[in-house]
Amino acid sequence: MSEKIRIADLPEFDITEHLEDEQAIAEYLSIVLEENDPAALVQALGTAARARGMTEIAKASGITREALYKALRPESQPRFDTINRVCHALGVKLVAQRIEAA
Repeated sequence: MSEKIRIADLPEFDITEHLEDEQAIAEYLSIVLEENDPAALVQALGTAARARGMTEIAKASGITREALYKALRPESQPRFDTINRVCHALGVKLVAQRIEAA
């Protein structure tokens, strides 16, 4: 007889463990962008920044660590400049693409 696995017994999934390089971060952000949800993008940028290290991303983006945490809270609405600077610090860029007809 096999034992039943309970959800509570499973380890919690942490995406930050899988965001090891710029390629993984780019793929993750691309998937999130498909959701067309600005709050999800901000949250994903925060997740990627934590995976790389907030201090490192703050330094590379020219944004203070405290301001970075504040800008990447799920309920925040950061300026495009902030998003762009964080993306650049993460080693990725946002790209416009033609929308395919349904």
